[in-house]
Amino acid sequence: MFSAVEDIQPFGRDHTTLSKLFNDWKLSGVVTAGSGRPVDAKVFGDPNQDGNSSNDRLPGYSRNAFLGPDYATVDVRLTRRLYLRPRYRLELAVEAFNALNRDNCRVTITDDGFNSTATDFVQADKTIGIKYFPAYYQRPANLVRATSAYAPRQLQFGLKLIF
Repeated sequence: MFSAVEDIQPFGRDHTTLSKLFNDWKLSGVVTAGSGRPVDAKVFGDPNQDGNSSNDRLPGYSRNAFLGPDYATVDVRLTRRLYLRPRYRLELAVEAFNALNRDNCRVTITDDGFNSTATDFVQADKTIGIKYFPAYYQRPANLVRATSAYAPRQLQFGLKLIF
């Protein structure tokens, strides 16, 4: 994460017209970037029959075996300060969240309060030859495919009276 604030004051008091137009602006921004979040190869169902169907993993995969998609965003704010009277100021602001409109995909994982499963554990009695199988796993084609996305570019305007 990186952030910066720049108070723009290019002209001094001797340039009254130019200073009224170009002074008292503030530009700030935040750049956030990160690698993908760890994802478990979870199983929907209760294959180990312990009564808890939310903590079972696909056999052969350890905890946090996969990484989800990475994340990067740029948030920018531009503020203009206007002096109305000696004790009154007006601030105009425009903010852009995800200003570059990057498509930040996400895999819905349990940290967000939802379940993302790598496979389904299907309870079905099956006998093949003399071997008995009480259930089987259905594996999907791609475990860490994006299931949704974070918000696209958003603009926000603000007006503040300071007295």
